[in-house]
Formats: sequence, C-alpha cells, structure tokens
Amino acid sequence: MASRQAVKAYLDLVSQACRAVLIFLKDNKIPHTVENIAIRKGQQKTPEFTKLNPMQKLPVLEDNGFVLTESDAILKYLATAYNVPEHWYPKMPEKRARVDEYTAWNHANTRTHISTLFLHEVLLPRMGHPTNPEMLEKALSDLDGTLDKLENMFLKRQAFLCGEDISLADLLAACELMQPLCGGRDILETRPKLLSWRSRVQSALSDSFDEAHAIVYRIRDNLNADKLYRYPKQSAL
Repeated sequence: MASRQAVKAYLDLVSQACRAVLIFLKDNKIPHTVENIAIRKGQQKTPEFTKLNPMQKLPVLEDNGFVLTESDAILKYLATAYNVPEHWYPKMPEKRARVDEYTAWNHANTRTHISTLFLHEVLLPRMGHPTNPEMLEKALSDLDGTLDKLENMFLKRQAFLCGEDISLADLLAACELMQPLCGGRDILETRPKLLSWRSRVQSALSDSFDEAHAIVYRIRDNLNADKLYRYPKQSAL
C-alpha cells in the first residue's frame, strides 16, 4: 500500500483562517507543505490558482488529489481524517455540536467584525485612505458586542469555549482576535476573562501559535516604528 503524501496547504498568514490551519497542522504533526499565496499581490487570482479554487480565496487544502476550501471545513476534515486528539473535534454528538455551534456563528460574527476593524484600521490607511472615525467607532462597537457573546454565551465559567479542553472553536477564535494587533490594538486588554482564555490557548498550542503569528507581530512592530519615525518624541526643554 502506497504511503500517504504530505498534505499541501495554500496559505497567506496575514489571514486569520490561514494561520488557524497552519497551527493545527503543526501542533498535530500532520505532514504538510505550504504554498505561500500573497493576497496583496493578487496571486489568488492567477489562472493556476483559480483552477484550484474558483472562489479565489484562501486557505485551500490539497490531500492526495482531494481539494478542499473554507477553513472550517478544512479543520474538521483534518480532525477526522488524521489521528489527532479527540478534544479538537469530539466524537460525542453533544460535544461536537458545541464546536459546530461556535464555528457556524464565527463567520458572521467574530470574523466579520474583526475583518471590518482590520479594514478600517490597517488596510485602508496602508492604501493611503484616511481613517473614517465614525466607521471605526461602529466597527469597535459591533466587535464589543461579539466579545460580550464570547464571554457570556460561549466561555461562561469554563476553561475553553466549548468545555474544559481546547477545540477547533478556540483555535479559530484566537486567531481572529489576534488580528487587530496588526494595527497595534489589543482588543482584549480590558477583558481579563478573555485575556486568561487566550493565554490558555497559547499555552496549549506552544510554539506553533507564536510561529504562525510572527507576521502579525512584524506588521505591528513595523507600524510602531513608522509612527515613531513620523512623530519622533520631542526632547525636553
């Protein structure tokens, strides 16, 4: 019987969803290779990539000829097709349903509001468009409601979003909530309950979390350096 080839992941690590897929592959030691696709250069719109994914979006997974799109589907496929700890995507129907509950909610809530904030605070300014204070304030207000739901509906008094162990829900949520750091904003700094949760997620994932988020830290540091260059501290008189 032929040995199974390493899966190939098409990723741009500026994307929250792509980081989640890479972390999962690394943390579970699933043999893989990474094909870097730079969204900022439009590489997801080339004829070659469009043939792979007509939706021209990332991430994409290729596993022995089987091509899959959408991070939610990719993570659940990897969790069921490979020998990974059950806590990621439990077999017990009630526990699995809790993970499905969050991942179904994630796309239209956590991801939508995080992406809107990222657009107004990072992407548009980098493209030379001034920040619209009203739209930025609305994005922050919408996101604040989402954070309330994360605390009170999902996390409650348990260690992780779906129970006492880390799951795909925590991985997706944590990667989303790291995205505003690109603009120098930690949206959890006034929420100790979620800060403690994020710390538990990072500890559970060890080095794979920081490795995948290195690009986020780099964008943040470059932004801070640029601000310092443009607005140097005034020397004391």
